Order: sequence, then structure tokens, then C-alpha cells
Amino acid sequence: MITGACMVPHPPIILPEVGRGEEKKISDTSEGFKQVGKLVAELKPDTIILSSPHTIMYGDYFHISPGNAAHGDMGLFRAPEVKINVEYDTELVERIANLASESSFPAGTEGEREPELDHGVMVPLYFVNKFYKSYKLVRVGLSGLSLEKHVQLGRIISRAVSETGRQVFFIASGDLSHKLKESGPYGFDRNGPVYDERIMDVMGEGRFDELTHFPEKLLRSAAECGHRSFCIMAGALEDIDVKAERISHEDVFGVGYGICIYRV
Repeated sequence: MITGACMVPHPPIILPEVGRGEEKKISDTSEGFKQVGKLVAELKPDTIILSSPHTIMYGDYFHISPGNAAHGDMGLFRAPEVKINVEYDTELVERIANLASESSFPAGTEGEREPELDHGVMVPLYFVNKFYKSYKLVRVGLSGLSLEKHVQLGRIISRAVSETGRQVFFIASGDLSHKLKESGPYGFDRNGPVYDERIMDVMGEGRFDELTHFPEKLLRSAAECGHRSFCIMAGALEDIDVKAERISHEDVFGVGYGICIYRV
């Protein structure tokens, strides 16, 4: 079963090796990540399922990373010394792919182009690994399909977890709006703060059924990053009674960083 979950951002600057002091400006987010790491260590999952906006993405297909293992480093962010290695849960990946195929749902392990771990995966695992490392990983990408299709993928994942008997922790990786401040790297849009306030309200109370009601126009103008990632998690948690806890929200750099935790 899925024993816990969270939504987290993935700013490379939060790693001390990358931020070089700048990470202190988002200390609430750092503390939130520590809470996530401690919860994972408390639950001791067999597997972490992690959905990332920066894993391979197709317009009409959900890519699930194949193979036995993967590695990555933060060299793109001037910190090649930060390295992460993971072992994939091949049995669970295969079950998800088979269930998708049986229902003619567009998800599976085909089309791998970049096997290296992306920063949407590495940043959350950087903090998890400080507290717990005895897990295997399932790495899931997003798609250009509808929000409801992302929820459907989550339902398939939940069924696969049940059928394989895994104890799983789900991490939905994704930043919020990228247009919160004129001084930010993407500028300002009035819908940026609107999106962040609404998504933190919805996710902070675990009202997952509202995620598919966000207008696409709002998502585009706010330049959100993680909404579809959150939808996959919502589908996975659909039949599970969870207690939602809003941990933190920051917009220091003009990008929204939100953390919420879900305890079964």
C-alpha cells in the first residue's frame, strides 16, 4: 500500500553545494524537506515513486524509466560532486506498464532518451537520503495529456502497488508558479500569486478532486511546473484516507516552493 506522500519543489539552489549561501534565504523550504526525510525514515518504504516534470516528457505518452538502476549529478548547477545513485523497482515498473497496456493507457517504459536522473528527482532524494536510503525507485514522467489522464495514471499506479504488495511513499516533485515577482527570472503575471494561493489551499487540505478544475489558461499564465505531477499523486491517493498537512510556502526568488505532507 501507499503509506505516505508529499508534494515538494526542486530548486537546485536549496542544496548548499549549489546555493553557496543563497539556500539560507529559503530556510523554511529546507526545514520542510527535513520533515519529509524524517517521515520517509519513519515509514521505511520498500519503494519511492517519484513523479518529476523534468524526466522525459512526451505529448501523448507517460514515460516510466526502465532498467535496473540510474545515477545523476548536479554538474549542470556547478556541483558535480553531488551524486545520487538509485536502484529501480523493476517488478513494480513492469506491473504499472502491464496494467497500462491492458487498459490501452498511454504509459510505459518506451522512448528513453536521457537515463540520467534529473534535478526534479535528485533534489528531493538529496534530502531523503540524509535520513533513509533503503528504498528502490520508480521514476515517472509527465505528459502533454489532460489533467484527468494524469489522475488516471495515478490510479493505475495505486493498483500496481496493491498487486505487488509494496510499501510505497509517493513524492510529487514540482515547483509552483514561476511568475511571482518582477525581479524573478520569469517576470510577473497577476495569475502567478493567484495560482500559488489556490494550489496551496487545495493541497494543504488534501482536496485532490479540485486539481482537475484548474483552468488551463490559469496554469499557462502562472507558468506552473508541478500541477500534473500533483495530479498523478492525487490519483494514487484517491481511495486512501490521508491527513494533509501544509508545511511551507516561499516565493523568495519569484518561483513558488510549496511543501505538503500526507499521512495515511
